[in-house]
Amino acid sequence: MFDRHYAAWPDLVPHFLDLPATSLYSNLSVSALRYPTHPAIIYYGTPLTYTELERQAEALAGYMQRAGVKAGDRVLLYMQNSPQFVIGFYAILRANAVVVPVNPMNRQAELEYLIADTEAEVALCGRELLDNISGLVESTGLREVVVSAYGEYVLEPTDLDLPEAVTLSSDIPDIQGLTGWQQALTAAYEPGPLTAGPNDLCVIPYSSGTTGNPKGCVHTHHSAMATTVYCSVWGNAQHNSVQLVSVPMFHVTGMQVCMNAAIYLGSTQVIMTRWDRRTAAKLIERHGITSWRNIPTMVVDLLSDPDIDQYDISSLKAIGGGGAAMPAAIAAKLENRLGLRYSEGYGLSETLSATHMNPPQAPKPQCLGIPIIGVDSRIIDVDSLQEVGVGKVGEIVLQGEQLFQGYWRRPEATEEAFLELDGKRFFRTGDLAYYDEEGYFFLVDRVKRMINASGYKVWPAEVESLLYGHPAVQEVCVISVPDERRGETVKAVVVLAAGQADTSAEDIISWCQTNMSAYKCPKLVQFTDALPKSPAGKIMWRALQEQEWAES
Repeated sequence: MFDRHYAAWPDLVPHFLDLPATSLYSNLSVSALRYPTHPAIIYYGTPLTYTELERQAEALAGYMQRAGVKAGDRVLLYMQNSPQFVIGFYAILRANAVVVPVNPMNRQAELEYLIADTEAEVALCGRELLDNISGLVESTGLREVVVSAYGEYVLEPTDLDLPEAVTLSSDIPDIQGLTGWQQALTAAYEPGPLTAGPNDLCVIPYSSGTTGNPKGCVHTHHSAMATTVYCSVWGNAQHNSVQLVSVPMFHVTGMQVCMNAAIYLGSTQVIMTRWDRRTAAKLIERHGITSWRNIPTMVVDLLSDPDIDQYDISSLKAIGGGGAAMPAAIAAKLENRLGLRYSEGYGLSETLSATHMNPPQAPKPQCLGIPIIGVDSRIIDVDSLQEVGVGKVGEIVLQGEQLFQGYWRRPEATEEAFLELDGKRFFRTGDLAYYDEEGYFFLVDRVKRMINASGYKVWPAEVESLLYGHPAVQEVCVISVPDERRGETVKAVVVLAAGQADTSAEDIISWCQTNMSAYKCPKLVQFTDALPKSPAGKIMWRALQEQEWAES
């Protein structure tokens, strides 16, 4: 058992914790019983109480069961952040079925693959996404799609800028197999008994991977309950907390650390369908947001707003995130502005969010944190698979209650993803890292994301972190390019900060030569208006990398 980090452990947080022996849905039932009139959701100014959330989840579950959904069936949840996503997620669980959260950027071919792989017959869909899936009813195994426009839940007048998906009409085409959301709810069918327990399947998020089709990560109610409970206990989150939900809920961070944690606590989640820095600032000010789990690019954007000082965002008491390292320069700006230290974490679809988090009382910058409650995490040599010690770079492997059961119908891939250490089954994350004397883990890069320049190993994440210290750099992605002499060399693709348009590539390179080892310095700098990002907000370095090598 890795226990080097116990000295940095948060006060009053147990090293191990018994989890509720119930389904994840039971958390909603308990919170609705305890806090019936408390707002579970605030959506662009309109509240939805716990009583109403539970009532609508029950009604939708009853409708899906009438439509033929049986225990263990997979149901696609194809929506952006919205009250409907939360209602739909819990309705699927109440029907004793399994949630398949779908990336809202997926289009018809990707949906066809998911429908075939999961054998889903029913889907819940946002109105703006309907054209991508409506043609698949009957032509695939999909029989019915329940459709809703997010604006159906904006019932109070608002001066907030609403995304286009929220202002869209709720009218749906008269096509066989399409059902309106309100029609399904007003049918008011009562669902059968809740039979799902901790060992039944709960949710199957799909992991993008590096090659081939995505793989479904199979989670039970028990593994889903693990990160829901552990992440809440770790940060001492309370019922009276108010959380801004700006990261995508189809992604495990938004799903677990935001949505499911809030339901478990009976607290309030203020939901944004799309990221907008001005709207975020207004929501923080108006609703007294106390915590915000995000990705660093959102913080960069918020603090880059020249009018940010016009908003009172002092209610924020906790801020953190993951997916990419928070640049030291931005973390310093955040601490100077709000007195808050950004707390990073680490997790994957295979662990349904966090396995490592920084202790709230002692976070370290650009650090994954330490293994949380019940997690045994080690570093192994990639070649020998032997455990390595302090400061040695290797692959993160881990074991804990939040670990998935395996890849959906992929026994070979599941077998390859695990190894045995000290008689226990550890998951191989594919991430390179090291830990320090206090047991804090630091990400170096993905196993396959490394630049070999004349034999020198360059870790792009490290170079990116350093480049964020340049005042003209708002965002950056470091990739490799072919080089006749060095084999590979380093290139930086840069988004310039406002007012820095006169900065040249030579300026950036010169600064790098002063601030980092010569072999790490970018030899090429390309300026761009925006970097490609995934729906979860992560910079898509692989897309830039592949484009560069294809062109070369």
